[in-house]
Amino acid sequence: MLRIESAKESALKKHFLIASLLYAGLLIALWFGFRRSPLAASLDGNFSRAFASFAILLAPLWFMGFDATELLKRLPKPAQVAIATLFALPYFVFNAGTAAFRWQFAAIMIALPVVLAAIVAVPGVLGRMQWRDGIVIAGIAVIHFLKLLLPAWSGVTFFPKLFLADIVLYCFLVVRALEGAGYSLVPTRSAVRTGMRELVLYVPIAIVIGELTGFIHFHQASVSLEKVTGAIFATFLLIALPEELFFRSILQNLLETRLGRTRALLLAAFLFGLSHFNHGTGFDWKYVLLASVAGIFYGRAWRANRQIFASVVTHTAVDVLWLLWFR
Repeated sequence: MLRIESAKESALKKHFLIASLLYAGLLIALWFGFRRSPLAASLDGNFSRAFASFAILLAPLWFMGFDATELLKRLPKPAQVAIATLFALPYFVFNAGTAAFRWQFAAIMIALPVVLAAIVAVPGVLGRMQWRDGIVIAGIAVIHFLKLLLPAWSGVTFFPKLFLADIVLYCFLVVRALEGAGYSLVPTRSAVRTGMRELVLYVPIAIVIGELTGFIHFHQASVSLEKVTGAIFATFLLIALPEELFFRSILQNLLETRLGRTRALLLAAFLFGLSHFNHGTGFDWKYVLLASVAGIFYGRAWRANRQIFASVVTHTAVDVLWLLWFR
């Protein structure tokens, strides 16, 4: 027994070391990629501060994808709830000492993760979806779609999204210890194969629906390797990963405990599609329709082996294709 525990500890340490080295390399690449971007120019000389905040925001999503959740699950529930205060750190790094800092937002950043973690911090492991889960999911959704935290981050749209994704990940995978989420960033052959299979199945359907509704328009564009690589990294980290975490690893996963696999897949896909309603001046039903259909294939990719990496592969590929040639 001791030998097994020792082997587990060694594996966790190895995974953490590898994840740390990869993360350092990723941050270096992103630093050079973003520092000359229009976003960096819009930050009025605060790029270093913003990038440090971004690195802290991305860290939970990254390291929990390499087994860090196993270490945090060992802590008692009160300690897990108390540690949630650390999710406020990126806000202070981004705003402390500037004219944009507001104590009201600072209090929200500290209290929100603690309150949501406390809601799901019940003894033992919950099985089926409970009212506590619904409160946390609904709260996160309302805050995100009403953009209530956007002013706290000076309009940098993906910072609130990463902040909320961190909270969701921590509340459900660590504090609630939700099983079957499949949250791992370790690429496997089966995950990549499944993700690409669902991409091949979805794209012809999307093209037909997009052309019939007039939503998509193919345009020939010569793109550089640098542009494609940048689009893949940005989409993977800032769009696909947070969204697949919420809609597949958490929402679809929990809905399955109440509705079964098929109805959970369809409902999660519909809600995913509905989340795209405000991408325009009014209710964009064309976007909702295409995103709902896409959600079915993302959900199938995740469900095949319960691997978030599979659905993230499909989601990233779809969005990059749309961005570069169909938008």
